[in-house]
Order: sequence, then structure tokens, then C-alpha cells
Amino acid sequence: MSSRWYKSLYWRIAIGFVLCLAGMLVVQAMLFVWIIPVSGPTVPARPERFAQTVATDVAEALDTDASLDVVQFVRSQFGRTALPFLVLMNDGRVVDNAGVLSDPLMRAAQARLERRGPDVDRPDPRGPGGRVGPGGLGGPGGPGGLGGRGRDGRGGPDFFDRGGRGFDRRGRGDPGFGPLRLIATPIVVKDQREGVVVVSPTAPFGFLLRRFAPTLTLIATSVLVVGALFAAVVIFGPARRRLRQVEDAARRLGAGDLAARAPARGGDEVAAVATAFNAMADDLGARAEALAASDRVRRQLLADVSHELTTPVTAMRGYLETLTMPEFDLDDGTRARYLGIISDETGRLERIIGDLLDLARLEGGGGSLVVADVSVEQLFARVVARHERACREAGVRMSTSIEPGAETLPGDRDRLEQALQNLAANALRYAPAGSAIELHARRRDNEVTITVSDEGPGITPEHLPHIFDRFYKAEGSRSVRAPGSASPDGSGLGLSIVKAIVERHGGQVSIDSQPGRTVFSLQFPRLSSSGPAEAAL
Repeated sequence: MSSRWYKSLYWRIAIGFVLCLAGMLVVQAMLFVWIIPVSGPTVPARPERFAQTVATDVAEALDTDASLDVVQFVRSQFGRTALPFLVLMNDGRVVDNAGVLSDPLMRAAQARLERRGPDVDRPDPRGPGGRVGPGGLGGPGGPGGLGGRGRDGRGGPDFFDRGGRGFDRRGRGDPGFGPLRLIATPIVVKDQREGVVVVSPTAPFGFLLRRFAPTLTLIATSVLVVGALFAAVVIFGPARRRLRQVEDAARRLGAGDLAARAPARGGDEVAAVATAFNAMADDLGARAEALAASDRVRRQLLADVSHELTTPVTAMRGYLETLTMPEFDLDDGTRARYLGIISDETGRLERIIGDLLDLARLEGGGGSLVVADVSVEQLFARVVARHERACREAGVRMSTSIEPGAETLPGDRDRLEQALQNLAANALRYAPAGSAIELHARRRDNEVTITVSDEGPGITPEHLPHIFDRFYKAEGSRSVRAPGSASPDGSGLGLSIVKAIVERHGGQVSIDSQPGRTVFSLQFPRLSSSGPAEAAL
């Protein structure tokens, strides 16, 4: 898997989550900007103008209908305003949207109603010039009274702190007063002050939270739900599908489907898990095939062993039954021939059992090898002496040759001699009369190689992969038996034993066969040995 960070599933999920969160915030802000003006509270641009607007609208409504429900009117007209205000009438009726600011607004409204000044007694509601000033019903200066001047002397609304103490526009007020906080504008109906409107120029956090919380909650919840669904589909959906594919492949493999594989697309962690799973599945498949092949070999071995053991036993039993039958009067020559056959079959049975035991010990790692420096010349001499009579009877000569550096070989002398004896006997069976069997030793790259070659008919290519299998008969592998060659009476275990002995010594065995020449090569590592020692190789 690539080590590039952007191919990591975790990084892709993290980046995708950040982008999704940023998109949700952008969408939420856009929805808030769009929804608030449509359905949410309105925010006046100038608190003074808003205070004068409320006072003017209430005054006009009372002038038209003296029995007006001021509370209902103010709430219907200005209840959605996102600015804290309070309307206090002379008769004690109160309209309040300020919540936590009710007490400060109330104190400011009461202070404004209790104050009396020249603006109360003005006869002309429009003041000089016959127009409404910028702050409400007044003269040329603006709001604050009926044509009079406000506390700053220039006309306009009155300003209070939260305790109801007054200020001028510059916030100077009386000594010791705090900063400007509240704005108060009288409600004048037919030259009479009927109430006062008090507005806070700033909205505290608690007030704004109560005003905008429902809309914000609706928007945030909607965007969160949609964003979560989008993230689940776009960010986590592909990873979940790929993990499900790996899970399904694991279930199918566990159910016995050795061909189950997980998609290994991409270079992230899921692909790494899928790749590891596929490698495990390949390994399990190979092991299952190996177990199946081993079971087939085991069954074939049992069949071969049964056949090989049954053949001499059957022959022995037949001749023994014949010899014990009283109705058959056998002459001495026939009886002796029958006993000779029984003896031969007994020896054959012993050889098969001995070879099976040797092969089992060698392949199973049982027993130990006595490792020492073995003289190759002595090995060759013992092999030649063992087969000298058979070679003379078959008309075959056996020669040996040893190159410099290959005079000694570390190993178990008896086992090495057993391997060479088996190869020489196998070559002698198929060597034609007048041919030669050669035993040769050479050293190459710290290895000693011993070859046993004959001039027989060779082995066909399709039989070469099975030549070292148990009970593989030599006559089944040779294309044509040479006339006059020795009769093949092996058990079919000789070459298997050779292979096991060579591998126990850490070497390798190979074969090269062509018509007219077959060469068995035994390669041994050229290791030094200071003396005899036992080793379980």
C-alpha cells in the first residue's frame, strides 16, 4: 500500500468531515440571513427613531379609538421587534417585550411619567413650522415633547440609565451618573401625555437568545440532520460498502468457498485489509490443495503398500498350501523349487518392509545421522564390489572417477552408501550388455556432486516428475528395456529413499535423462567436519 497520506482512509474521512462541517456552517448562515428577515424579529436601524415611531403610532391609534386595547395593538404591531422596549400608560397598562430588562425599563418609564416640564403644556402639537420633527411630535428640534426642548436643550428624546437617571445626548448628565443606556419618548394624545415608550439602544445577549433561539434551533437542526445524512452517504458510505464486501468475502470463505476474494481497490486501509485477506485466502487455498493432494498420496500409498505386500504374501500362501496338500505327491525337485520361491518371496517381503521403515524414518526426521568426513573413494569401492558379480553376469562394466577437491564428503557413511547402492542397482537393471555405468565425483563452488550415469534407454519426459515417488516402478518409466539387461525386481522405494537421504544431508537430487544416457546427480554442501558426531539433520 502506498504511504502517501492523501490515500489514507482516515485522512479522507477527516478532510471530508471538515469540508462537510464548513459547508453546513455556510448553508446555515445563508438560511439564517434569508429566514430572519422573512419570518424572524426585525432590528430597527435607529433606536431613537423606533421609540418615536412607537409613540406616534400609539398616539394616532388612541386618537382614533379611545377604547383601543393598547397592549394588543403594540404587540401586534411591534411584538416581533428585536429591540427591548416597554410601553407604560398613565392608567398602568404595560406592554413589554424586554423580558430581563422589564425592571430597568419600568423604572425609566416611571421616571419619565413623573417628570413635568414645559413640553407638557405646549398648545400646538406640531410646534413652530407646522411639521413633525425627526424624533416625534414637537417643534423644529424634534422629539421629546410637544414642541418643547428635551433635557439637552435642543429637542429630542430623553435618555436614562437603567436606574431611571437622566442624561443628555452626549451622555454627560448629572455628576456621578453612568453611561447612556435607555431612550424614553412620551405618548401625547390631544396635547395630553398618555404614556411613555422606553427603548434600550442595545439588545443584551439573553434577550437576543430568546428572540432568535427558535429560528436558530430550527435552522441548526435541519442543517445538522441533512448534513449528517450527507456525510453518512458521501463520506462513510463508500467505506461501509467496501467493509461489507470484505465481511461477505470472509463469511463465504468461512463457509467453505475457497474462491472468495475481497475487492482490493485503492490504496487506503480498507484496501490493505482486503489485500491481506486475499493473501490469507490464497494461502488457505494452497494449503487446502496441499492437504487434498496429501490425502490422495496417502490413499495411493496405502493402495500401493497393500499391493506390494499382498503380492509376495499371496505367492507364499499358495505354494505353502500346495506343499501341505496330501493328495499332491510332489517329487523332491518340485518341492525344493517351491521352497526356493517361498524363500525368495520372504526376502522380497523383508526388503519392502525394511525400505518402508527406512523411508518413514528418513522423511519423518526420526533417528540420527553419524556425520563424519567420508572417503568418496571408499564409497565407490564398496559399491563396485557389491555389484561386481551382477555386472559380470549382465556384461556391464562399472567405472569410477574423482576430481581434485572431491576426495571427502561430510555425512553418514552408511546412509550415503545406501543411496549410491540404490542408484547403482537401478542403473544396472536397465544398462544394456556391453555398456558402462560410471560413478563420478566433482567439486564446484563449495559443493560436492556425485553422479551415477548409465547408457540405458532413458526415461520419457512425462515420467520424470514422478521418478522419486514411492512405489514408482522403474520399468514404468523407461521407454524401452534394453535387451539382456537385468530383470527389474525393485520395490519401487529405492529412488524415494535416495531422495530422502540426500535431503537429510542438506543436499539436492536431480535427474537428466535422454535416450542412451541417464544421469542421477547428488549435490552435497561441502562442510568441514572435525570428527564423528551424531546430528539429526
